[in-house]
Amino acid sequence: MSLEITQVTARIGARVSGVDITRPLAPEEVTAIREALNVHKALVFDAGGLDDAGQQAFARHFGDLTTAHPTVGAVDGAPNVLPVDSERGRANHWHTDVTFVLNPPQASTLRSITIPPYGGETLIANAAAAYRDLPEPLRRLADTLWAEHTNDYDYAVPDEEIDEEKAAQRAQFTSITYRTAHPVVRVHPLTGERGLFVGGFAQRIVGLSVGESRTILDLLQAYVTRPENILRHRWAENELVLFDNRITQHYAVDNYDGRPRRLHRVTVAGDVPVGIEGKESYSIEGDASHYTPVLAAA
Repeated sequence: MSLEITQVTARIGARVSGVDITRPLAPEEVTAIREALNVHKALVFDAGGLDDAGQQAFARHFGDLTTAHPTVGAVDGAPNVLPVDSERGRANHWHTDVTFVLNPPQASTLRSITIPPYGGETLIANAAAAYRDLPEPLRRLADTLWAEHTNDYDYAVPDEEIDEEKAAQRAQFTSITYRTAHPVVRVHPLTGERGLFVGGFAQRIVGLSVGESRTILDLLQAYVTRPENILRHRWAENELVLFDNRITQHYAVDNYDGRPRRLHRVTVAGDVPVGIEGKESYSIEGDASHYTPVLAAA
């Protein structure tokens, strides 16, 4: 193999070269990429010549695909491809993809379609490094906690900022209500690493009030988003980023003055999260079987 891995920061991110992701990958290439993903959490590839079909084919090397989203529409003719388009909303909040369902995607791919002349970076944070950063008393507390994740919550957006279009987008996003309880500390099924599994869809600690929950979630989230734990990826044309959705969070920076920005997302179906005592996540409300199969850990 001529595949090369070039580390980008000490804690997260690497660039992969020497592989053509527009063609079927050899088994040893898939293994090397999976191993690099386990170590670096987020990988950047040259995606010149890759289209929607090719992006889906690349993602399938790592498992079955989800559909585009549980409630949001796909690209026309490509039910597994979600358009991440600034005109349809901006994900400028820290989150892990679709954690409000029982088995969120194990991995996500983002491919640049239209990039602004400046800004529009994607930030990706290492949740395992965040867990290791916790002081021992806080780590022991986090180990015992479960959080309820939901797609239907108060986004605290001022009324004057919500026009008819934004109201319609929010209504579509919440057209099916999902609530799922996940361990705050998730054990990665391949590496055994522990990571903070929180982010924007985590709205309440099981057994605590909303106010108490917010204090604890904000405290834990502050460790995830420490600058040392973050890859700040400035998009270029024809790039693809693959990141491990089980142990990262990400954020789309809204710093491009409303200029066009469009990525295409394809996600790989995942397993049910497991906490440090071996207990699996459980669904409270909402059936996502139309969106994703439940897979064994891989």
